[in-house]
Amino acid sequence: MEQVGTESTSIVGKLALVPMGRSHKPKRIVKIIRSVFNAFTVPVPSCRWLSMPGGPSDWPKLGSRVTGTLFGYRKGHVHFAVQEYPKSPPVLLIEFAIATNFLVKEMASGLVRIALECERAVNRGRLYQEPIWTMYCNGKKNGYAMKRSCSTTDEKIFEMVQAVSMGAGVLPTDVEGPDGELMYMRASFERVVGSRDSEAFYMMNPDGTGGPELSIFLLRI
Repeated sequence: MEQVGTESTSIVGKLALVPMGRSHKPKRIVKIIRSVFNAFTVPVPSCRWLSMPGGPSDWPKLGSRVTGTLFGYRKGHVHFAVQEYPKSPPVLLIEFAIATNFLVKEMASGLVRIALECERAVNRGRLYQEPIWTMYCNGKKNGYAMKRSCSTTDEKIFEMVQAVSMGAGVLPTDVEGPDGELMYMRASFERVVGSRDSEAFYMMNPDGTGGPELSIFLLRI
């Protein structure tokens, strides 16, 4: 399977090379992504999905490098999953307040900074257990992001991409609904823990150079 990480330029850097002006209005964003990433249909493997963490004692101790998966229907909300490694179940799954095509446009135009904020309670638990976050994208409030449990549909998506360590494309679905095609992007993220109330994920460029073009921050304030 071809992987984007073998090329010398970064994922978002490639997107930035594609004009997004009015002259390309007839082209759908997903077609642009296909041409940039050489998108492919990912076959569903026969192996079974691992079970989700059941409680605090089952949560894996994440290191400084994790797998981040962004997926969603083109016009639907984009989801962000944090995984210990590509084939492991997600430790965190959050539904963002923005649509997938909106995120693609933002990443094509430059650096993207997503901040998720929630209130700090007295008897607070793990940061990943917070149910609702106020979401900001490049300084603009976009609504509320929500922590989600992994559904059967989500599990199938992770099964389809578990052999991909870094890449992007369009996943096969039975029927294309009103929200368009199911898109995904997967990359390695550097994980930085500031405290029990703050954590950041920085998308790593395939060639290991340059600064992060997508950063996601979790903050309890």
